[in-house]
Amino acid sequence: MNKFIAVLLILVFNYYSLAIATPQINARTAIVVDYHSDEVLYELDADMQIYPASMTKIMTTIIAFDLIKKNRLSLDDKFIVTENAWRLSESGYSSMFIMVNDEVSVEDLLHGIIIASGNDACVALAEGIAGSEEIFAEMMTEKASEIGMSSTNFSNSSGINDPDNYSTVRDIALMSKYLIKNYPEYYTWYKEKSFTWERTGGDPIKQGNRNPLLYKKIGVDGIKTGYLAVEKYSLASTMKKDTRRIIAIGSGFPTKQFRSSESLKLLNWGFRNTNTYEVSKKGETFFELDAWLGKKNKIKAVTKEDYFFTLNKKDTRHLKVTLNYDGPIKAPIQKDQEIASLIISNKDKIIKTLPLYASEKISKVNFFKSLITSLNYLIWGDV
Repeated sequence: MNKFIAVLLILVFNYYSLAIATPQINARTAIVVDYHSDEVLYELDADMQIYPASMTKIMTTIIAFDLIKKNRLSLDDKFIVTENAWRLSESGYSSMFIMVNDEVSVEDLLHGIIIASGNDACVALAEGIAGSEEIFAEMMTEKASEIGMSSTNFSNSSGINDPDNYSTVRDIALMSKYLIKNYPEYYTWYKEKSFTWERTGGDPIKQGNRNPLLYKKIGVDGIKTGYLAVEKYSLASTMKKDTRRIIAIGSGFPTKQFRSSESLKLLNWGFRNTNTYEVSKKGETFFELDAWLGKKNKIKAVTKEDYFFTLNKKDTRHLKVTLNYDGPIKAPIQKDQEIASLIISNKDKIIKTLPLYASEKISKVNFFKSLITSLNYLIWGDV
């Protein structure tokens, strides 16, 4: 067998001799993450414990969306508003303004949470789903652990001040991506600029989305603001340009104005100073490789994962994608057998080795045909 190495792609970029300036952000903690590659582009004390305030509501909606996806909850289901839920609308908190004994659909409650940031809607949804907000908060924390939010605990559904309701901007970024990726049909609600609650026994109440970046027409399509006196202002935001998406989370902004301007600075900095490259899509055929002693003389090599990587523009000079395999590949070959690999490198530093797998099973030919094929290979180098 011959070791086969082919340089498939060499991308040469202009070299930036000047270092990319790290953004100076007026916040206590922040992080910028590429959505597709999961690369952290920038971080400022990203593991500092914070009170997530209304960013908590992202997980509240995730729990509901998950139940809907599993057909255990319907958007048309209605929950009766308790005094416990109504009380939050009378306490100066952001509210949907539901009333005691109102029957409110899950869809309306979700819009009231996402757009109006209604704490009363959070409690009504939590009680309707779990029977109590305490049990619902346990569901939230369990889900957080499931998706890798290792520094998060939820004690309520709305994010009102509680020392046991805490997280980090790194975890909030994980949660934001999880929502966008797993519930795309509902995530679109996060970009809606207003919601009108057609309440019973009163005039309709129209409220605007609290996310200030939605109104700038720059590609921002979510996700959630927050405020607590002890934490100041926070924002989970995301921007999409063409096929690329970046997520930025910040907390401890001193004012609403800084929350908006600094979050926008983070998003723009990420797009301006980094590039993300798509290498593979799950199930995509990369090559037809030579097979030997099999009933077929070619085998398709496929990948089992979507793979992207992100590089700072200043660091990108030579980007190589190399196919590496021992060929021809001897039968029998099993479906999903690893038969090759792609090596992605930059300036001779390996970034990722991506295994490639056989797309199908190829059985070995009978002994006589195998003998003839082997002789041909030895004499002529022909498979």
